Amino acid sequence: MAEAMLSRVADNLYWMSRYLERAEHISRLLAVNLNTMLDYSPARADHSWARLFECLQIPQPDVENDPYAITQLLTFEPDNANSIVTCIASARENARHVREQISSEMWEQLNLLYLQVRSTDIDTIWGEEPYSFLRMVRDGAYLFQGITDSTMSHGEGWHFIQAGRCIERANMTATLLDVHSSFLDTRSEDHVGDDYLELVSILKFCTAFEAYCKIYTADPQPATITEFLMLNAQFPHSICFAIDQLQVALNAIAEATEKHKVVRTNRLVGRLRAALGFDQVDEIMASSLRDYLADIQRQCAQIHVAIHQTYIAYPIESALTS
Repeated sequence: MAEAMLSRVADNLYWMSRYLERAEHISRLLAVNLNTMLDYSPARADHSWARLFECLQIPQPDVENDPYAITQLLTFEPDNANSIVTCIASARENARHVREQISSEMWEQLNLLYLQVRSTDIDTIWGEEPYSFLRMVRDGAYLFQGITDSTMSHGEGWHFIQAGRCIERANMTATLLDVHSSFLDTRSEDHVGDDYLELVSILKFCTAFEAYCKIYTADPQPATITEFLMLNAQFPHSICFAIDQLQVALNAIAEATEKHKVVRTNRLVGRLRAALGFDQVDEIMASSLRDYLADIQRQCAQIHVAIHQTYIAYPIESALTS
């Protein structure tokens, strides 16, 4: 019975974290795009909106790339599973089911964020500039992460929260780079100003511009951007960093739950982490960047399924014999 209860709790904590990470990601991409499109040509702005929907894996709506309508869809649309309000509501619902497992401070922060996004609408934030609202969403997610680390015991529940955030982040960064892979593979000779803005936008999508400039230069290049966001082991929004932290979390969960014999999950994440640690960006780009990123997304999906099968939906026979 205790282990069946653990699977329910693990599922809620894992998805609470994934949904909140997704809301923060959406707010970040939308804020950057709203700001950057002001400097784009109309054709480039339309293309940028199309890429944004690809990054979020949402079918592009028939709104003629109207920033107001797009912002409404991505912030407050209840029928959009990937709107900010829907993601935060889903995170809160998962947290509600496990209130006894999280700290009161965590619940209060997540509930406050939920009430803040539910108490406003598109006309209000549009009149007051949407950037303030989108920053509030991001700051709320960051504050929740800090409160979680400071007020929750770093046991298996905490590690499930880390696992959810890391796999969501790794997959979203891989998807973002995949969508921009044709641009990162070859730099067009046309519209040089727009090219620079797009390269900067890719970094800002991942809050990476300043960190990137400290290692490289303020003149971003496709190869070094790809290397930084994919293979850097120290930057929190890189794929390598996220997978490394995912491996740490899963190793801790395996040890805490004594599932040492169930090795598939840890083997999958270990294999991906090893590849990211040894592969070189020039070799990846000489072959096929898009294929490489597609493979990362495929492996993230496999890891997610393995986590679910191992810790959440394992056969009842294994629970009775453990």
